[in-house]
Amino acid sequence: MFTIKLTGIQCFSFHGLHEEEKLLGAQFEVDVSVSFPEQRPITSIEQTIDYVNMHTIIKNRMSIPTSLLETLAQELSQLIFESDKRISAIDISIKKLHPPIPNFKGTVGVSYKKVF
Repeated sequence: MFTIKLTGIQCFSFHGLHEEEKLLGAQFEVDVSVSFPEQRPITSIEQTIDYVNMHTIIKNRMSIPTSLLETLAQELSQLIFESDKRISAIDISIKKLHPPIPNFKGTVGVSYKKVF
């Protein structure tokens, strides 16, 4: 089993339930891991998962405002799987880096794991 990882993908988006979040937007960070069965030897891009394509899918979907990060994680998982049906598992983490919570200095986020 191989795992392809993309970490620290930065996106400015307008996700959130509150009007302030929809108007001002926020910085998000996405980490994604996809697993797929081993093929020996891997010598071409066709034998593996194209992480450039995954990055494009993530950036495109992150640009569409969504109320809940949970919904976003589920939809990203499905879009990535549809791009390459060899994927057997996807693990996604989405963090809002500066959430509009008074006196809060951390991040908020969701993690989602889907096994196909």
